Amino acid sequence: MIDPQVLRRRLLAAISVTSVLGLAIEILHAEAPGTVVDALTPVLSLSYEGNVPTWFSSALLLSCALAAGSIAAARPPMHRHWWGMALVAGYMSLDETAELHEHLGGHLHTSGVLYFDWVIPAAAIVAVIGALYLPFVRALAEVTRRRLVIAAAIYIGGALVMELPLGAWTDAHGAETLGYGLIDWVEETMEMVGAALALVALVAHPKEPR
Repeated sequence: MIDPQVLRRRLLAAISVTSVLGLAIEILHAEAPGTVVDALTPVLSLSYEGNVPTWFSSALLLSCALAAGSIAAARPPMHRHWWGMALVAGYMSLDETAELHEHLGGHLHTSGVLYFDWVIPAAAIVAVIGALYLPFVRALAEVTRRRLVIAAAIYIGGALVMELPLGAWTDAHGAETLGYGLIDWVEETMEMVGAALALVALVAHPKEPR
């Protein structure tokens, strides 16, 4: 049996290490580039894909999918919603590594805060899922509801909302800048924290019998 409190402490500690290393390498890459720094940047920076932070984020989301599926397998009330949550988390884990959401963008030719125009259809999808899951969220036990809502708010705040200032910065200054790296660092850190808190909430949620 996994102790949710121990899990939370360990996950947040791992996120702290991953995030601090990513921030340090981002700053060093901008202010004091060198052979070693340049080699480590693609491996540790939160702004890059296909590296250690990406693997960690994807693993967190996949763990959420497995935890939600475990709850659904016990066939609690509204178990189809739990299965749906497992599918969404599994897709998000895949997207974290394969960048599938990028295919949603590049069609509207927007600029400024909507420079990354994939946020428009993504926001619509989030709104639809949120509306469909509102009865489910209301039916959850209070502690689980609070934990999952907080986790979702942090994750969506990073994955979707932080894309707006990132887009504005990219449009004005480009992606090869420290400012881009710092905004993206905040975004990715929020995603990891949100996913970790969601996992803790799912592990702590009581498994209801058939």
